[in-house]
Amino acid sequence: MIKHRGFPGRLPSSEFQFVIRRDNKAGATKLLARERYADRRPPDRRADSGFMEALWLYFGDEPFERGNLDAGRLGWLFGREVIPAEDPFDPESYDALLKINVSRARASFPEAFDGTGVWEGRSA
Repeated sequence: MIKHRGFPGRLPSSEFQFVIRRDNKAGATKLLARERYADRRPPDRRADSGFMEALWLYFGDEPFERGNLDAGRLGWLFGREVIPAEDPFDPESYDALLKINVSRARASFPEAFDGTGVWEGRSA
């Protein structure tokens, strides 16, 4: 499992995890698209936005390996703002390639792209 060195481990001043420390001996947790409802709590929405911003700052529009990115956190974006970058795609592999669907991500999380997000003035 590749570890994305320098990628933020969590949202600042919160317990919202972005990466895992070590691989699961039973295999990677399957990536599943999780439904985001309009009534989600503001802290949950900030975590989604902060994670999207960190992905954009770290990877840009290039494909990236899932590696140590948290499956639960990815699930909130998977299938919409983060999509498979390979066919066939193995949702249970740490080596699976993903990419940001830039147009959809910009529409969903404009603050992650316009410099007003949580990482403004920081290097993600």
